[in-house]
Amino acid sequence: MKVAVVCANGKAGRLIVKEAVEKGLDVTAIVRSENQTVAQNVVKKDLFDLTAADLAQYDAVVDAFGAWTEDKLPLHSTSLKHLCDILSGKQTRLLVVGGAGSLYVNPEHTVQVCDGEDFPEMFLPLAKAQGKALAELRERNDVQWTFISPAGDFQAEGEKTGEYILAGEELTLNDKGESIITYAFLWYGFY
Repeated sequence: MKVAVVCANGKAGRLIVKEAVEKGLDVTAIVRSENQTVAQNVVKKDLFDLTAADLAQYDAVVDAFGAWTEDKLPLHSTSLKHLCDILSGKQTRLLVVGGAGSLYVNPEHTVQVCDGEDFPEMFLPLAKAQGKALAELRERNDVQWTFISPAGDFQAEGEKTGEYILAGEELTLNDKGESIITYAFLWYGFY
């Protein structure tokens, strides 16, 4: 399987590349600057400069884009739209690293995690931006996409445990009432 990881130099991107390489996949890191991953195949190109031809050879494209500052948050929508536009009508699977804020907390799917009173104020703009990007993605029927919402506590430095819960669009807790996953283990949610 040929996989491209867009924004591969980021925290999630680097670990996704590492896991995919360890699984024996043919991985290409797509980066804007010098490659900081273990990938042997590298494309040095900005996400917004990617074309359909750049991604034509891949079975899957992982979107590990992240923006954190208020002025950059709209890029969650524009970057995802760009990737969808260049993958439109193709069989290539688009796997998007999202956030837990867009998960629902009720079976009717009317209340999201980010709507809760105890949702951290500092993460609310990011959750809203990713939620908007997901809503726009849901309008696309021309792209084979999967939006991965990590657990509420998405730990950058944690280790792989070998255990995870694969769930749907509702926030799911472990038997201790926790919602935790590490960046290192995120790749297993894709396959």
